[in-house]
Amino acid sequence: MPTVSVVMGVHNGGHGLAATLASVLEQRGVSLELIVVDDGSTDATGEILAAHAARDSRLRVMQQPNRGLTAALVAGCDAARGTFIARQDAGDVSLPERLRKQVTRLGDSPDAVMCSGFVELVGPRGESLYSAAVDEAAVNGDAGGAVRGPSHHGVVMMRRAAYAAAGGYREVFYFAQDRDLWSRLRALGRHVVVPEVLYRARLEPGSLSGRHAREQRRLGALIQRAAAARRAGRGESDILAAASRIRPRRRAGGRRGLAKGAYFIGSCLQRRDPVAARRYFRDAVISDPLYLPAWLKLAGLRWR
Repeated sequence: MPTVSVVMGVHNGGHGLAATLASVLEQRGVSLELIVVDDGSTDATGEILAAHAARDSRLRVMQQPNRGLTAALVAGCDAARGTFIARQDAGDVSLPERLRKQVTRLGDSPDAVMCSGFVELVGPRGESLYSAAVDEAAVNGDAGGAVRGPSHHGVVMMRRAAYAAAGGYREVFYFAQDRDLWSRLRALGRHVVVPEVLYRARLEPGSLSGRHAREQRRLGALIQRAAAARRAGRGESDILAAASRIRPRRRAGGRRGLAKGAYFIGSCLQRRDPVAARRYFRDAVISDPLYLPAWLKLAGLRWR
């Protein structure tokens, strides 16, 4: 039986998928299985997964119609056999000894139910943007009802027994499924942190558009209400019913969202790599020629 079950959901993630799979399957010092749930992909994802599974029996591929990340994670975690469940997102990369270090940290901390680490955020072309760290004392402290979680969903490892005891991911949370789970795991034990970069997460302009920011905020408020209800010994069925009604909605303004995402990446690179930054500011104005902040950045870089 594997020590760690790595669980990933993917929808049309063929670009960069091979590097993600390799980063997990080449982990050192730990026995593992990699469970990938293909969430109704229509690109080359299925073919890439099949080819890798034919070469490495540790990769288990599951198929489902397109139902979203939460449903994929529920299915993948239900199939997990390891003592620990680790998350991984398609397009991201786990550094070579990530899993071993997290298993060791949890082994040294019997009162801990989950472990995370620091994350390096990289741009679409692999440019280092910034690092995201989390303070162990802060995530275990009193946040006044707010949910303090890891630096990134993909860098988390949990005890499988604790995941089951907490009730796992809940499909009523189409978004913010991780925050809901952290709020319930936190009641069972500590969150420990490996204080070094273990994971490299890729940011794309589309992922930074904030298209579902309103839904995330609404679900965040419901998660806090649910946690308060559990602490008070009250039921949360009405809260979960409200969460089940929050689903993605198409909105206009996609081009502005892409422009904002490219602008953010360019701003991260502006001091360290002005040439790369200019490229992203140009991408921003191509996406939305009326996006004034990107024009101002281009003008400033031109006259430096």
